[in-house]
Amino acid sequence: MARFDRYAPGQFSWVDLLAPDLEAAAKFYGAVFGWTAEATQEDGGARYVMLRKGGVDVAGMGAPTDEMKAAGVPPHWSSYVSVADADATEARARELGARIQLPVLDIQTDGQLLGRMAVLVDPGGAHLSVWQPGLHAGSGLANVPGSFCWNELCTRDVEGAVAFYEALFGWKIGPGDDENGYRTIEQGGRLNGGILPWRPEMGDVPPSWSVYFAVEDCDASVARIQELGGQLYMGPVDIEPGRFAVVADPQGAVFNVMHVDNPDD
Repeated sequence: MARFDRYAPGQFSWVDLLAPDLEAAAKFYGAVFGWTAEATQEDGGARYVMLRKGGVDVAGMGAPTDEMKAAGVPPHWSSYVSVADADATEARARELGARIQLPVLDIQTDGQLLGRMAVLVDPGGAHLSVWQPGLHAGSGLANVPGSFCWNELCTRDVEGAVAFYEALFGWKIGPGDDENGYRTIEQGGRLNGGILPWRPEMGDVPPSWSVYFAVEDCDASVARIQELGGQLYMGPVDIEPGRFAVVADPQGAVFNVMHVDNPDD
């Protein structure tokens, strides 16, 4: 089953994009993934755009604030982990050495609580958001074309990341099982993401969580992305789950596209 109406604590549940030009981003991703866009207004006045596939919420996007622009925050995709208690998760993250970029914030529209979120920076420097669901549980689709299918941390401190995330979310993170030392994350007996050790050939790639979107045909998707003004950084290459490529949209936000041979929801 690819439809989701809830996510257990510790599962990745949502992804969203920070983009200076929301209209251009909506047009690009609509052409790549078949998404439609619908703008919403939070009670605080912030504009947020829901991205939908077949009428189901699959991702979101918002524009940078003036403070973000002044700080030079680039366009990027963010990953969210579902939690039972955002305040408790924030406090525990602090205890474990994380920096809190955005303290717990209520997200409301029309007086209704969609959820509570916070943004933390792990001890290795990677940003990750947490989401305590209210009316909005997360993406209504996962692991099918046009929805997110994997979330991956690239870090220079793998053992530190393992210790931090196992203590924060209760993840079970396996040993490095290939020549690259790739680690898989399990939650509740299911695969829930991965950890990729930074290597010198990656250059100045910062510690970060990246998002993979499932596609029917990786090569065709890459060609379409380039046709629309996006960039190809790596691939397409075959890996055990399927075939993937690292790309960026025309505004510079990096993401991955992957054809999954045997999708497991």
